[in-house]
Amino acid sequence: MRVESPGRARVPVSAGCTPAAPGSGSRDAETSGSKSTGGRGPDQWRAGPDGRHGGARARGPPRRLSWPMAAGAGAFAWATFPAMPTRRVYCSAAHRDGQLFVLGGCGGAGRALGTAEVLDLQAQRWTTLPPLPTPRAGAAVLALGKQILVVGGVDAAQSPLASVEVYHVDEGKWEKKAALAQPSMGISAVQRDGAVYALGGMGADTSPQALVRVYEPAKDHWQPLPSMPTPCYGASAFLQGNKIFILGKLPVTAFEAFDVETRSWTRYPSVPSRRAFAACAMADGVVFSLGGLQQPGPHNFYSRPHFVNTVEMFDPAQGVWRKPNRTIRMKEKRADFVAGCLGGRVVAVGGLGNQSCPLDSVEGFSLSQKKWEPLPPMPTGRCSCSSCPAPSLLFIIGGVAQGPSGAVEALCLRDVP
Repeated sequence: MRVESPGRARVPVSAGCTPAAPGSGSRDAETSGSKSTGGRGPDQWRAGPDGRHGGARARGPPRRLSWPMAAGAGAFAWATFPAMPTRRVYCSAAHRDGQLFVLGGCGGAGRALGTAEVLDLQAQRWTTLPPLPTPRAGAAVLALGKQILVVGGVDAAQSPLASVEVYHVDEGKWEKKAALAQPSMGISAVQRDGAVYALGGMGADTSPQALVRVYEPAKDHWQPLPSMPTPCYGASAFLQGNKIFILGKLPVTAFEAFDVETRSWTRYPSVPSRRAFAACAMADGVVFSLGGLQQPGPHNFYSRPHFVNTVEMFDPAQGVWRKPNRTIRMKEKRADFVAGCLGGRVVAVGGLGNQSCPLDSVEGFSLSQKKWEPLPPMPTGRCSCSSCPAPSLLFIIGGVAQGPSGAVEALCLRDVP
């Protein structure tokens, strides 16, 4: 692994599948089109107190740590892995048994890719896999045992897909599976007890969908379930017990939950403020809606959208949204960023802010201390990143720095004496 300087680039805020063309002189040190890329040895990652070079040498990915409370800011560091052979944005990723699978996405021309690559975390080496049978971007991807399931997304013509494909890890080949009843992009998917639940999406008419379907791999069959009360796409979904909580990220503020046992929906109070490109996370049963781009109100015709550091929290046990005071707002106004949970904190990573380039700043909200603190900055500042959680790691994959990025980095918990 290695640490690199943050990339700096002017990029537009865009939800489409057409990223800016690759810039020259990128600091990502990425390559394109190779069969495989050998990285540095697994013992060559160093992380100092600030998350960059200078700390003790460690072998392989950081091991899982157990923290009695939120880890201190000094317990976090960045691990930088060899860059992907193919730079891309809007790719999909899954972690399985020490391997990171990265599938599809959009390249510099803004067209969906069939590229499939896997990173062996221990060997620090990328291998190019057989391409996806259907090139796609923005697909839902899940690891199911020895299979990687790919659902929906958008094709090279930017049309929603109904196709579903599975990569057999042991056999090294793709297989087409039962398709969705309707083409969908922007699907939210979770798995529970071996079943895959696919919620919402957007159809060819660009309207949000209320579709809910469950897939049983053994039967290779999609079964329709009761529709969502509010159609949405690009939503955040969180599994808590027997309920799937879903926030209507685009284009609505609805907040609802599906009970997989009773197969019924519950409506909760909507997210208080309407924001585009916000990020969501769930920690200790509490849902966080963070940041985003605030649209002007109907009476502010001449005002422009602006970045916000809003923090809104929902506790299902209390049934209400709490909008904390100014002291609990994020330190940085940001949108189009990654949010996740690590070490007893909700973390906000990168994105776009008032600056003219992607952010490299990272901050964490301590659930126990109820405050935000700066965490080590990203080695490569980016927005529009894909993310993938793993034990004691949060992978940040691709995105936009100076054009589509091949950077793969992980915020992690490092050994603390």
